[in-house]
Amino acid sequence: MIKSFIKIEGLVVLLASIYLYYSNHFSWLLFLILLLVPDISMVGYFVNKKVGANIYNVFHSYSIPIVLYVIGMMVSVQTLVMVSLIWIAHIGMDRLLGYGLKYDSDFKDTHIQRI
Repeated sequence: MIKSFIKIEGLVVLLASIYLYYSNHFSWLLFLILLLVPDISMVGYFVNKKVGANIYNVFHSYSIPIVLYVIGMMVSVQTLVMVSLIWIAHIGMDRLLGYGLKYDSDFKDTHIQRI
């Protein structure tokens, strides 16, 4: 039940961020190019599992991109709004696909399921 809820939530977040992106008339080419950039955070796993999980989780939590979105809207910095929407879309897409925040026991251990 919880797994399904998180996946549905991810779908809603993904669709909402795509809608807002579309509404702002941002570049779809940039969307596609930048969509997987947050996954660069996996390089932390080269250090060890704990560092990897912590860095990955920072980049796959909604907190930072939502704050950046709000700041971008408040100060009218469209690039910040665009990047934050792509980042939020990435996280929503990950949740929809069952990829969650990582435990430091193993890359495959997430808060949603074992991948």
